[in-house]
Amino acid sequence: MKDPYEVLGISKGASQEEIKKAYRNLAKQYHPDNYVNNPLADLAQEKFKEINEAYEQLTGQGNQNSGYNAGGYSHSSYSSGGAGEFSQIRNLIQMGNLQEAEMKLDAMANRTAEWFFLKGSIFMRKGWHQQGLNFIRQAVNMEPANPEYRATLNNYLAQTQRYRNVGYGMNAGSPSACDCCQGLICADCCCECMGGDLISCC
Repeated sequence: MKDPYEVLGISKGASQEEIKKAYRNLAKQYHPDNYVNNPLADLAQEKFKEINEAYEQLTGQGNQNSGYNAGGYSHSSYSSGGAGEFSQIRNLIQMGNLQEAEMKLDAMANRTAEWFFLKGSIFMRKGWHQQGLNFIRQAVNMEPANPEYRATLNNYLAQTQRYRNVGYGMNAGSPSACDCCQGLICADCCCECMGGDLISCC
């Protein structure tokens, strides 16, 4: 494993505040949302994962429930099963194995912001959009400065509002059609966030 200080670009005597600041800047730079439909998407995702693992090492050592509630990526907030459990669940979601991912989440006793975020992502993939948004909102409420949670929520809300406005502007006269579009956009947003693509761009 790489030196976490080197990954975050800080000296070994860095303070917790310096670690947090470096993490935030790098997380924003390499966030997957910035690389949608980009040939560098895979590299950015790997770098994003590396940054989060480095941050975990420097802030969550020896304390599974420590978490970073001031805006960090909450991979150190595990209830059991070691530091890779949330990463495993993310992989299951990306592969479309929603049932196993949800079973693993439901078996956790300590429900952190990451837990709510992943639960919401699963619901969005299932098409349960309102429930999914509620869970993602809860994740944002628990870690309001987390760039991934807030960006995901904002993307969902912006997309659904845009399509709702288009539907009303066209006087479609069918709220159910708007609801259908809203659902598809939410599901596509979620798929892209978790590495997939429900609706391909032309």
